[in-house]
Amino acid sequence: MAPPVIDPSASDPSPRPAPDPYRPDAEQAHPSDAAETADILRGTRGTVVPVGAGTKTGWAAPPTSCDLVLHTGGLARITEYLPGDLVVVAEAGVPLAALQQRLAEHGQMLALDPPEEGATLGGIVSANASGPRRLRYGTVRDLLIGVTVVLADGTVARAGGKVVKNVAGYDLGKLYTGAHGALGVVVSTTWRLHPLPPARATVTVPVADSAQAGRCAVRLARSPLTPTAAELRWDGAGSGGALVVLFESTAASVRAQAREAVALLGAGTTGDDIPAWFGRRPRGDLVLRLAYAPAALPQVLDALDGLGTPDDAAGSVRITASACTGVAYAAVPPGADLAALRAALAPYDGSAVIVGGSPAGTAQAAGAGRTAAEHWGPPGDAFALMTRVKDRFDPGRRLSPGRLLGGL
Repeated sequence: MAPPVIDPSASDPSPRPAPDPYRPDAEQAHPSDAAETADILRGTRGTVVPVGAGTKTGWAAPPTSCDLVLHTGGLARITEYLPGDLVVVAEAGVPLAALQQRLAEHGQMLALDPPEEGATLGGIVSANASGPRRLRYGTVRDLLIGVTVVLADGTVARAGGKVVKNVAGYDLGKLYTGAHGALGVVVSTTWRLHPLPPARATVTVPVADSAQAGRCAVRLARSPLTPTAAELRWDGAGSGGALVVLFESTAASVRAQAREAVALLGAGTTGDDIPAWFGRRPRGDLVLRLAYAPAALPQVLDALDGLGTPDDAAGSVRITASACTGVAYAAVPPGADLAALRAALAPYDGSAVIVGGSPAGTAQAAGAGRTAAEHWGPPGDAFALMTRVKDRFDPGRRLSPGRLLGGL
């Protein structure tokens, strides 16, 4: 029997925003299939904001208008599962945890592990959410091989296929990933699967300073080792942190790789336990997602330390980072100078996006009350192309208006 693996449904300590944080008087729609979704969009003239389980509504800017909240939770069927082909087709409202349970019966998994409890497949695609396993298996864009969406005019469009090597329309599927419902309503998804690993081992390395964290990450990235994940907990300059490297494979392989990792990193203890903070997002009044060149990890940690410690961070995790992939999550003080942080990250292809918390002194849902510029930061060189894409797929600007970069 396979040992326990990272539980993608484990509870996140952060408060979850309500599914309808946009306008309390907005109409609500609950379609049960793609045809009903199409009928709703064809029969609606106002603005529409799709919502899954509501676990990541704060990951995009608040909509500038919302006449109808379209809930996808009723689209909750696993419509086709081909264990021999390592492919599954499931509707957007299927919870990831429920899908993982079904796949585990056949010794398989979808190698995505975002920590938000109750997250659905459509929401995961729309937010491009992932967790520690991104190091080995990639993100949504790497595992999604087909998608069905309903466009603003009610047209049902399909991209990709049910064969891993079929790339027809694959780039279109990537386009919807991370679009937060602004280009179409995701109603069905097709995924590439992986076998459940039979064994695991961990290596835990105390990290004294940001420079050591960077050295460890670079050594791992340049080594022949194949870790599933390398997660860093960082409590700040003077407090240090810990790096946990996870190996998943056969028993002999994970034991050997763990020993080699200790020798490579010059320190560490081996085991098979995963700490509770592993892969979790920090919580606080202002939570950021940072992306940057992986080699810049020390500079990113130093820049975050310069923002200070949030009042409610005592005894809790301040920063978690996927050390080798250039992704981190940080709880920072509500009044932190995000413009200065973004300027400090810019030389490292870095960005800082708000994904949680609420404006100082308010109890609003995550992201509420902030403009798109505050949420995302300044638009980059690709903004003109993004505008053309938005106008092509949603010329009336009806779907999730204002949620994307630059207020698209």
